[in-house]
Amino acid sequence: MKGLKKQRRIQIIALAAVALVGATALVGYAMRDGINFFRSPTQVVEEPPQQGEVFRIGGLVEEGSIQRGQGETITFRVTDMNQSVPVAYTGILPDLFAEGQGMVGTGSMVDGTFQATEILAKHDETYMPAEVVDALKEQGVYVDPNDQGS
Repeated sequence: MKGLKKQRRIQIIALAAVALVGATALVGYAMRDGINFFRSPTQVVEEPPQQGEVFRIGGLVEEGSIQRGQGETITFRVTDMNQSVPVAYTGILPDLFAEGQGMVGTGSMVDGTFQATEILAKHDETYMPAEVVDALKEQGVYVDPNDQGS
């Protein structure tokens, strides 16, 4: 009788281990396309990604680099103030996208140019929507974040 209980316990533990390994493999398989690693322009230049590898690149849009092509194609350079990488994007850019502003793009390298499939514009921590600024000014409580020393 004791041998039967011990054998049953070992079978349950083995089955649980197999189920855990299987579940982990399924989660990893499902997430393989959803994991995009972030790289700075310096990292992209120093260690070029593999052809077709999807990743995220982020930095500042280099001043004077935006060129609008035919249709919705836009090319520009993204920099981290150390290196810069050319970027091509076809689509509609976010409203906050501008030279000297932060951006994050998702895509892959093709012939030395980052071909973006998605562009996100970043803003600094002092950003406030115009409607909020107007409302605060009307209430007389607005403080300009650029006038901190005055």
